[in-house]
Amino acid sequence: METTDTKERLWTKDFLIVFGVNFLLFLCFYLLVVVIPSYAIKEFHVSESLAALGSSIFVIGALIGRLAGGSLIERVGRKRMLFTGLIFFALLGLLYFVINSMAALLVVRFLHGMAFALASTATGTISASLIPHSRRGEGTGYYGVSIIIASAIGPFLGLMISGNVSVTGNFVLCAVLGVLSLLAAFFMKVPQLTLTAEQKGDLKGLKLSNFIEPKAVPISIVSFFMGFAYSSILSYLTLYAEKISLTEVASFFFIVYAIVVILTRPFTGKWFDKYGVNFVMYPAIISFAIGIFLLSQVHSGFMLLISAVFVGLGYGTTQSSAQALAVKKSPVHRMGLATSTFYICVDVGIGVGPFLLGFLAPSIGYRGMYIAMGILLVVALFLYYLIVGRKEKGKVQDHELTVLN
Repeated sequence: METTDTKERLWTKDFLIVFGVNFLLFLCFYLLVVVIPSYAIKEFHVSESLAALGSSIFVIGALIGRLAGGSLIERVGRKRMLFTGLIFFALLGLLYFVINSMAALLVVRFLHGMAFALASTATGTISASLIPHSRRGEGTGYYGVSIIIASAIGPFLGLMISGNVSVTGNFVLCAVLGVLSLLAAFFMKVPQLTLTAEQKGDLKGLKLSNFIEPKAVPISIVSFFMGFAYSSILSYLTLYAEKISLTEVASFFFIVYAIVVILTRPFTGKWFDKYGVNFVMYPAIISFAIGIFLLSQVHSGFMLLISAVFVGLGYGTTQSSAQALAVKKSPVHRMGLATSTFYICVDVGIGVGPFLLGFLAPSIGYRGMYIAMGILLVVALFLYYLIVGRKEKGKVQDHELTVLN
């Protein structure tokens, strides 16, 4: 069993540190993702499509990093994986100052994505091991707030620094954040897992199950569709707002989204633990669909912000609950694999969404695109029922943890 004298305590020193480290990692990601395309165009005079690759190749690197990280984390150790990722993340953050070509930028972004994935897979796995069994949904929800806050603050800071100082200011801040995340990790006690001979044998080899956790696949597939739909907001909300003359109000969309998520996390996480995943997921997916449908019919700033409320209640809740379920359903020695499997599906959804929707939007317009995303979420609701919901009748029980602190 887990050797701790505060079994039900959630906000421990170590949980606060891993929360902070994860926040710094994602803040750096969101800081750069919004400014890299314009930086590449101005600095290296490349086309818009090649400039956009500067952002998307980070995600490609992250996918490869998550595949490797999920497979290796319990074999090499969570602490070693964490520090490997953080050290390379900090070092690669310094290389932005010496980039002198588009090719060099792409290489650095790709490697930076891999380091980011190794570090964030480790933080996700460590946080899961620090959360008490009976508070899995609540704890995972709170942990996810670190990403939500970063996603709201990062783009705002990135654009503000780039516009008022220079893009170099973003590189400076990212380098500082990388170093701070590494320093903070030194003060955290990382729970290590003692593997049995059978568990070690299970993790050996190049079989598919050592890169993807099968028990986490159903809920991760649903999360792929959630991420795909959400990518329509991330990538096209600004362009849509320009079309309907609501650009100024649209800048508050993600702020409202983040506030809603933060305010509702204490309740949704507890409901997950008390009543089970279905009690949370069904209304959350429905809320997300309502938010997208409202977005497709927006004609005023007030309506745009109301849609942000429903999206926050929906997408924000589905992601934390899905991650908690992925971990709960998986054996303890495959917790890292479950975490990486979940993030891989979300990253792929968010990554391929903008590319595919780029072909759809010109033919049916942004309103039509959001209607299509609303329909996709209705389909995702039925998919959730078929592959997850009907099998979950109540609270999901944790696999017994054997952890040495």
